[in-house]
Amino acid sequence: MSKLSHFDSAGDARMVDVSDKTPTKRTARARAFVRLKPAVLAALPHNPKGNPLEVARIAGVMAAKRTHELIPLCHPLALSHADVVTTLQPNGILIESSVATTGPTGVEMEALTAASIAALTIYDMTKALDKSITIEKLQLVEKTGGKSGHYLRKSTR
Repeated sequence: MSKLSHFDSAGDARMVDVSDKTPTKRTARARAFVRLKPAVLAALPHNPKGNPLEVARIAGVMAAKRTHELIPLCHPLALSHADVVTTLQPNGILIESSVATTGPTGVEMEALTAASIAALTIYDMTKALDKSITIEKLQLVEKTGGKSGHYLRKSTR
């Protein structure tokens, strides 16, 4: 296992200097699941706040673009792509985010932030119907590019 790059020799947190790294195409996909009761799922089309899935999609994209403002040591990145797809399932909503850039550092945090904020948005828009909603399995599914190369989670569910 390699050492953590966000700490200096004294153990203090620091932003990694990526100025000498060669920009490469980098992508990441992440996923989260919002567990909802059947009654909440049935009520989604009638939500007075609007379509929770569309609002969650937009919130996730916006969050990906602002990750560096939320996670203290993340670099601001010029994203070339950010998207969130929501899929209704019998017991909830599967959220899948995808992010891409050409740059000196990866977009894993942007993809994870997009999925988590989309999930929180669904919670916010449906919490009046049920306070027991859970957000589960936030995880990186895949990443490409950079020194560490390609990563694909063996089990994505």
